[in-house]
Amino acid sequence: MALIIDTRTEPERALAIACETLGEGLPVAIPTETVYGLAADATNPDAISRIYEMKGRPRFNPLICHVADFAMAEAHVSFDPLSRKLAEAFWPGPLTLILPIKLESSVHPLASAGLDTLGLRMPEGFSRQVIARFGRPLAAPSANTSGKISPTSAAHVEADLGGKLALILDAGSAEIGLESTIIKVDGDDIRLLRPGGLDVADIEALTGKTVLRPETAGAVIEAPGMLASHYAPGAAVRLNATDVKPGEALIRFGGKPLAGEENAVVILDLSPSANLREAAANLFAFMKQADASGAKTIAFGTIPNEGLGEAILDRIERAAAPRE
Repeated sequence: MALIIDTRTEPERALAIACETLGEGLPVAIPTETVYGLAADATNPDAISRIYEMKGRPRFNPLICHVADFAMAEAHVSFDPLSRKLAEAFWPGPLTLILPIKLESSVHPLASAGLDTLGLRMPEGFSRQVIARFGRPLAAPSANTSGKISPTSAAHVEADLGGKLALILDAGSAEIGLESTIIKVDGDDIRLLRPGGLDVADIEALTGKTVLRPETAGAVIEAPGMLASHYAPGAAVRLNATDVKPGEALIRFGGKPLAGEENAVVILDLSPSANLREAAANLFAFMKQADASGAKTIAFGTIPNEGLGEAILDRIERAAAPRE
């Protein structure tokens, strides 16, 4: 079983053991402001392979690499002016940029799935301290079995991957609770590859440009989270429910009751006050709780498709997609 260290009470011990474990080529579960990540040395092919093996992740699905500062980022990727403007505004934070890899980068091609671009992010919180102390980028997808619900606490990681991991760093519940927003700049265009914890409206306000939404049908996998079926619980998922069938788990929004909800195995409200940030933070934890209730189907009430609602709906729609 994994050793779990609380970073709030033992920060130095957590940093030392994390860097020692990473240096041995072993993945470590690290806390970020988005979700918990399964981190390994992005320059070590054996370490990266262990991420894929632990998660059961397809090797054509690239990994996001995490850096501690701009100097580390610039050692591996080239910034165009618009991408740099976005990074300077939103890093550290829940924004991943898809950028051209430099020829001299030591990040191994396994991390980028052989692409000539790399997804890069500068996280907030303790994970950034780990990267700075380790001195190399960390490849870090979410710390869960591939395609399943992303973890927002150390307990979630332990329940899923605890038997495979040597170390889990515990910093409490993730503040944002959704993965990062993934953006790629193409010339003068800004393309959204995955909605996430950074509201697209903030990007549009900064740049004065409309962010182009993805056309998912037949899309080339350029970034994590683009597979049609993803973030899936064991139970089936029903979208935009207006009623609840006997034996279903209900996840609703805004304190609005649904017809027949007295038949639900469990009733969870993402945000009784209709706060989308609160809803985003609760989404994955509530999906896990609903899945653990024994219900064969999880019914989701209506969620507005605006602000962070776009990212929430993206995750729910992928959870409801036919399983691959």
